[in-house]
Amino acid sequence: MNVIYKNIRQEWTRLSTACIGLLCMAQSVIAADVKHQDERSAEPTDLLDSMHHIKAVVVTAKTAGREVVPAQHIDARQLEKLGTQSVADALRYFGGLQIKDYGGVGGVKTVNIRSMGTNHLGVFYDGVELGNAQNGQIDLGQLSLDNVEEISLYNAQKSAIFQSAADFTKAGSVYIRTRTPRLDSVRTRHFKARMKYGASDLLQGSLLYEQRLSASLAASISAGALTSSGKYRFRYRRKNSDGTVAYDTTAVRQNGDIWAWRAEANLFGKLTEGSWTAKLYSYNSERGIPGAIVNNVWRRGERQWDHNHFVQASAHQRLLPRLMTKLMAKYAYYDTRYVNRDTTKMMIDNSYMQQELYFSWANLYELSEQWTASFCYDYRWNFLDADIQGFSSPTRHAHSFALATALTLDRLSMQGSLAASIVDDREGHPRELAPAIIAQYTPFDSRLLTLRCFAKKSFRMPTFNDLYYTEVGNARLKPETALQYDAGLTLAKSIQRGWLREFSLQTDVYYNSVHNKIVAYPKGEQFRWTMLNLGKVHITGVDMQAMAAFQPMRTLRVETRLQYTWQKAIDVTDPQQSFYRDQIPYIPTHSGSAVVNVSCGAWELNYSFIYAGERYSQQENIPVNHLQPWYTSDLAVAYQLTLKPVLLRMALQVNNLFSQDYDVILNYPMPKRNAALTLTVEW
Repeated sequence: MNVIYKNIRQEWTRLSTACIGLLCMAQSVIAADVKHQDERSAEPTDLLDSMHHIKAVVVTAKTAGREVVPAQHIDARQLEKLGTQSVADALRYFGGLQIKDYGGVGGVKTVNIRSMGTNHLGVFYDGVELGNAQNGQIDLGQLSLDNVEEISLYNAQKSAIFQSAADFTKAGSVYIRTRTPRLDSVRTRHFKARMKYGASDLLQGSLLYEQRLSASLAASISAGALTSSGKYRFRYRRKNSDGTVAYDTTAVRQNGDIWAWRAEANLFGKLTEGSWTAKLYSYNSERGIPGAIVNNVWRRGERQWDHNHFVQASAHQRLLPRLMTKLMAKYAYYDTRYVNRDTTKMMIDNSYMQQELYFSWANLYELSEQWTASFCYDYRWNFLDADIQGFSSPTRHAHSFALATALTLDRLSMQGSLAASIVDDREGHPRELAPAIIAQYTPFDSRLLTLRCFAKKSFRMPTFNDLYYTEVGNARLKPETALQYDAGLTLAKSIQRGWLREFSLQTDVYYNSVHNKIVAYPKGEQFRWTMLNLGKVHITGVDMQAMAAFQPMRTLRVETRLQYTWQKAIDVTDPQQSFYRDQIPYIPTHSGSAVVNVSCGAWELNYSFIYAGERYSQQENIPVNHLQPWYTSDLAVAYQLTLKPVLLRMALQVNNLFSQDYDVILNYPMPKRNAALTLTVEW
């Protein structure tokens, strides 16, 4: 080990003797462009500064992006067309993801990447990871889309190596980017208000205000509120093992009400050769937990209160012509109260308080125009307390280090990284290494076709919930590790003339091997879980995404998006078990989505279709655990009217158009056909 460490140190010392030319070249190009614009334009200087800022962002994306593994993206314009309610709803259109949705507006919504589990997927909000050491479940239903500019999904890791160490340790990452104000000396403020009314007595409103404070400083304030009774009609139909009907009735979902409000304030600053941001976020809610419908019981007495607050800041700056550094810091406080007044079970009224402190330092050094290297370090402190007598109040210190390098030649791009994690808690001091290597090759000068592959190892520690909770915790759980292998291609082309304006086809074939896999099952109550180590799971899959845009007329544009996933995720722990080589719970073999958007002048029509094939609710793939495939169709019509300087947008959305009866999770029925009307005012 000492020899390896010595070799790594010597290699790092040797690499750090050269310079980053590509970013320097981009900087010189921008500087020359700025000078040229200053000589030829008579516009005010501060307006020119904002124009130069926009150009700099574009150039930086081209140089620093270096995307060896392409991401799946949905921007703000597409999100508005889809009419999605939350981040979880938007992620349903990404390939390789499985969403666990417990129904209704207030139902918990978690996401799983390529069957490796929620904890292997990092969720980053403006570059800083959203953490939850308590149970590792990030409820994406709590994240609003009102102030989101773009959502991106990366398998393995983000291609740009100028990032935090947390990015290198994840098997996949979702990046949520907040809208950045686009203001100048002429347009110094921007205001947007939205109101939505729909089924289940849904009433949702949001406000966004952006203000230019100076040539180098802007601010935004976003706030929103949501209320709903959570009541919706559903059909409950179950069969016995012999095929006879056990239950078949229509009822109204109860105890699914929710009220929630959030507030977010952002500052955006420019430095001489860098930028900084600061964010203050607060989310507060009270919701009923309708629970599973079992033994013909429709009503539950569970309720939950969430108060989540965090403050975070980040800054990146060029220290030397060849060196850039980035600092990020965050403090979060989460307060959750869970109450169960079900008289048939033990009465529960408990509060859980979680604190998190996070610090990240990343450095990028360019050895040449084609060769860059980075070093980053993360520290994370977590503490969990509860008002339960004898609660263990666990504390965890986690350190992560990462070394990475990227090489870009004419047609070949390569990236390698080595991340190390050291976790300190009462269960010991586990240490893990997470190496990764990624390559991309462009065989033709036209850049029409690109080929890629990657191999990576990642791991995750059991959460506090996994290890310590009464009735839930399992102190014998082992850390979970995953090996990922992927090979794929992308075919993409933009066309200036004709009906077909652009198209792309992306295909990936992958194999994942997960050891000591930890799986959480609802234990009759949605808040409490049963934790198990399945041992070994082998996952083989194919992801396919296709996009095409047509413009038969100047005012008519048609955009289509297709996504398909085939996946075989089998338990290979013990050949003596009855479920050996069976598909693991809730992973469909076939799944996919389709989106068609038609825009004609001020009108827009959007149709989306989501399909999930047959799957099983338990480890054994037997008829009693079999779940039927489900599909939904959503339709939205929007009209946009411009009355300068005011822009009005009205949208009517119908979800589950054909009133499909389905469960994403067994005994948690989803809403039948429902509609919503949205009005947006912007100036």
